[in-house]
Order: sequence, then C-alpha cells, then structure tokens
Amino acid sequence: MIAADKDAAPGAAPAKDSVDALHALILHQLDEDQAQETISIPLAGKSSIADHMVIASGRSTRHVSAIADKLAQRIKQEAGRSVRVEGLPNADWVLIDAGDVIVHLFRPEVRSFYNLERMWSFGDAPPVAAVN
Repeated sequence: MIAADKDAAPGAAPAKDSVDALHALILHQLDEDQAQETISIPLAGKSSIADHMVIASGRSTRHVSAIADKLAQRIKQEAGRSVRVEGLPNADWVLIDAGDVIVHLFRPEVRSFYNLERMWSFGDAPPVAAVN
C-alpha cells in the first residue's frame, strides 16, 4: 500500500513521494491492462488542478470501461484514495480524478478528435510517453 503522509496537516499539499507513487501506480496499472499510447503530461508548477495528467486509449468502449473500473479499484486498494469517475456509461471518454493525477481514457477516434495532448502541451515540456 502507498504510504500516506500522516504527519501532514489537514488540507496541506501531499508529499511528493506519495504523488510520485500514485503516478507510478497508475502508469503500471495502465500497462498491465494493455492501455495504448499512454502519455503523461507534467502539470506541477503549470496548473493547480493536478501534478500529472495521464492520457491513454483503449481498443473499444468495453476495453476503456474495463481499464477505468480496474484502475479506480486499484487506486482505492493500493493508495487508499477514493476517485471520481465520469463517463463510464458511454466509455468513449472516461475521466478518473485521483486528486494529484488526472487520467483520461479514450477510444482512439475520440482521442484524436479532442487531441488533449496538443491542448495541454507546454512549449518547454512535451508529453512524456510511458513505456508500453
């Protein structure tokens, strides 16, 4: 289980170690579930919404839905965090908000249409492709 920062004051920013562990857990689970074209965009210091944005694709709505369900369960089990999941009924685009890491799961056609990578890429830091 990922250790929580027990000494932190309520409402304080989480320790970098716990954010990095959550990010690594998410990338590992996406790889295990055979998500495609997984990338991670660092947001720390550029946006207050999260430290990382992860974008990945599934082969079909069923695959996207399965990836999202398993990822949400794993985050709760390993990190002890409740996550918010949006978009599961259609599973064309599923958003998983794990607090410090936001995950977008798409069907390939929907991902191409919205092109979040381009919208969120910053001139100085290209998205980091995760090893699949």
